[in-house]
Amino acid sequence: MDIIQIVAISLVASVLIILLKEQKSSVAFMLMILIGIIIFMVLIRQISHIFLLVDYMADKANIHGQYVETILKIIGIAYIAEFGAHLTKDAGLSSIASKIELAGKVFILLLAIPILTAIIEAVLGFFPGS
Repeated sequence: MDIIQIVAISLVASVLIILLKEQKSSVAFMLMILIGIIIFMVLIRQISHIFLLVDYMADKANIHGQYVETILKIIGIAYIAEFGAHLTKDAGLSSIASKIELAGKVFILLLAIPILTAIIEAVLGFFPGS
């Protein structure tokens, strides 16, 4: 099971990071980044299953593919920004972490604009004289 692998790797890495943090803080930080990447790689397989399921459900519901793709991109940006922000917070760089979170929010807003425009146009279409 993937979750058992993730927890086992994380526990071993946590012990190593705690032991290394006092003498070799840069090595401990690099190990933390490496473990984060390994966990992300394990999760990619599961994420691809989720994408296929969402795509299948969107086809069944006759939802335009562009909207589903945009929503999936928004979710991806949110997770990636959160991952980067947490790494920088762990490194003690909370000001950079807040900038990563801000950048994620701006990119999400940029992707959401076409969907918001379509919703506004649909609502305006209900009013006479539009």
